[in-house]
Amino acid sequence: MFITTLALVLLGLFAHLNSILVQAVIGSQFSSVSDKGTAGPNDPFWMESITHQGTAPLNSDASTYKVFRNVKDFGAKGDGVADDTNAINAAISTGARSVVYLPAGTYLVSSPIIALYLTQIIGDARRPPTILASRSFTGLAVIDANPYIPDGWGAQYYVNQNNFFRSVRNIRIDLTKMPVAVEATGLHWQVSQATSLMNIVVDMSTAKGNKHRGMFMENGSGGFMGDMVFNGGSIGMNVGNQQFTVRNVTINNTATAIQCIWNWGKRHVVHVLGCHLKEVSGQDGHTKVSQTVGAVAIIDATVINTPIFIQNSKPSTSLAGSLVLNNIQLQNVPTAVGVAGGEVVLPGGTTTIDSWGQGNVYNGTSSSFQFVKSNIPAPTKAASLLDSSGRIFGRPRPQYENYAVDQFVSVKSHGAKGDGKTDDTATLQAIFDKSSGTKIIFFDAGVYYIMDTLKIPAGTQMVGEGWSVIMGGGSAFSDAKKPTVMIQAGAPGSSGIMEITDIIFTTQGPAPGAVVVEWNVNSPIQGGAGMWDTYIRLGGSAGTNLQTNGSEGADMMTSAAAYLAMHITTNANAYLEGTWLWLADHNLDGGKSEQISIYSGRGLLSESQGPVWLIGTASEHHVIYQYNLNNASDHFMGLIQTEAPYYQPQPALPEPFTIDESYADPNVPGQTSAWALVVTKSKNIIIFGAGLYSFFSAYNQACIDSKSCQDQLLNIDGESTIWVYSLSTVGVTHQLSVENKPVISAIQNPNGFQDTVTMWSP
Repeated sequence: MFITTLALVLLGLFAHLNSILVQAVIGSQFSSVSDKGTAGPNDPFWMESITHQGTAPLNSDASTYKVFRNVKDFGAKGDGVADDTNAINAAISTGARSVVYLPAGTYLVSSPIIALYLTQIIGDARRPPTILASRSFTGLAVIDANPYIPDGWGAQYYVNQNNFFRSVRNIRIDLTKMPVAVEATGLHWQVSQATSLMNIVVDMSTAKGNKHRGMFMENGSGGFMGDMVFNGGSIGMNVGNQQFTVRNVTINNTATAIQCIWNWGKRHVVHVLGCHLKEVSGQDGHTKVSQTVGAVAIIDATVINTPIFIQNSKPSTSLAGSLVLNNIQLQNVPTAVGVAGGEVVLPGGTTTIDSWGQGNVYNGTSSSFQFVKSNIPAPTKAASLLDSSGRIFGRPRPQYENYAVDQFVSVKSHGAKGDGKTDDTATLQAIFDKSSGTKIIFFDAGVYYIMDTLKIPAGTQMVGEGWSVIMGGGSAFSDAKKPTVMIQAGAPGSSGIMEITDIIFTTQGPAPGAVVVEWNVNSPIQGGAGMWDTYIRLGGSAGTNLQTNGSEGADMMTSAAAYLAMHITTNANAYLEGTWLWLADHNLDGGKSEQISIYSGRGLLSESQGPVWLIGTASEHHVIYQYNLNNASDHFMGLIQTEAPYYQPQPALPEPFTIDESYADPNVPGQTSAWALVVTKSKNIIIFGAGLYSFFSAYNQACIDSKSCQDQLLNIDGESTIWVYSLSTVGVTHQLSVENKPVISAIQNPNGFQDTVTMWSP
């Protein structure tokens, strides 16, 4: 996401809290739906022992660049006594794009560990290491993803909305040696898309009145985090962000579990014990100047022995902080929703909140709304989307922690070059054909250039190293009149698991005919076919040939990156967590983040009969639509985030492409800017949190205040059965349309910088 600095400061917040009771115990999560690991009880995590021959071929010093870095090779002791700060930071700062590995142990630090761009900080998943803050620790946080520059007048390492591509997992952070009166923070996580926190524990003081907090996030445009535990402290998560998705977070005995500063959209999965959630919001949140918390939506939460579940800072008699609660189990919680020093909005007790909302509720084709603080219609949840306890299914990313090194096969050891130039198609295909279903396929760090369809068989488990890149290019993908699949995930009609982690799919332009990923596989095991920490990144990076604008007057197709980013076909099912389908709006690798105009026809098309879970996904800047559900069934989408292309309506959609009915393109006369979401002839669809944004009209932002960057962006036909909760938009005149006719006017729903619909149902 790229926005002007002014817009950054004034952007509102939409918070979405979604909680599932799944105990997040570090190092004990299931690794794979097909776990047949043979690692011995004393073996280290496979990542520590596997041969590391990954490269960064587009780096200026590719021949000597080291991607995988064990901190002990840089002098870290991990004995809990020696100060390991400098050693860990040396491992990270040797060069961006790295996997920084911490073996089991306790690593004492006295100042922040700086998480740089394109860096993954990974601990031993079998015996997760502890990063222990010393008593004399100084700095904002133990792990800092966007440090403030000393004497920089608030300047930071990165523009927070562009703070992409970083991950931390399998780490315990211990603040308990720090004095209780000192402000101590585990994570400063001011990040954007393509970021993740997973399998993290933060231990804080349990002393009364302590000033410890687990996480601080004051800005950004995320992002996903999940499977985390916060113990003790004053605040578990102190967060403000445009939108974020959080799955399966447990917060124990913290004074305030989650304190929302501001937001547009957040989806949390939280298990709360002995604390409360605090939403800093109130009636003064109608304008961007008074923006506080825009919207919170919580699903499948369990709250135990907590005085107040949610506390608003001010009372609300009209929309100024939307709230949705669904399937909330309370045990000894006197107040479910209250106001600081004031009314009890929703009494608690030991009970289950089925479906409750605060905000503006719409129905059908009526443009009238009702402001409510009461029960609201609950969605019909398809059984295929639910786990055995009746909650929305969720699954941690597979890490294969119980697997031995000999259960992996390295693609480089079997002939793949990964140099960004050599055609690796045949070599990779041979590896998949031989090893899928028998070995875990390890993509050593590199850029794997393919010139034809790469067919990944059902049964495949594949994992990258520091976001290994698979890049399609050449004549096979050059003709928009003959769309060609680049990555085929399962043959049509195939059945089996499919696990893809730590991979980036991209193209080398021009590639106007590339269907980047066609997802055909159907897993008989719930959630067995999925992608985690895997992204489709089109243009804007080294090697893509699409880092600058085309020459004036040139054929626009010479600046085309793809025909379609991802297609989930009719018989497939899929679990996508944190997936970002991004057509670059600026140059990531050029140093100055220059805006660029390049083209991808379509974002994500799903025609799946389900189940499909889109957990914390985003699709941005594609020409015709970002999400398109056509004849689809049984989808849970929460939270989704979109942006329209900045150059539209000059030219208007579908230029430079044409409408293609075979790919279910919407064809609405007068629609000049890309649809965020189109739903046609679909059933059992739940949208639980959406941030749909149109920040520009022909690269001009004057349209934001007048809500005129585009007229319509979400269209639902009259046949579909769908429930929409916590819909926030920016820059659009009409937030929701039915049968191409505007229904909900954004002017009715001001909620800070954004406009929010608490609920719409057919």
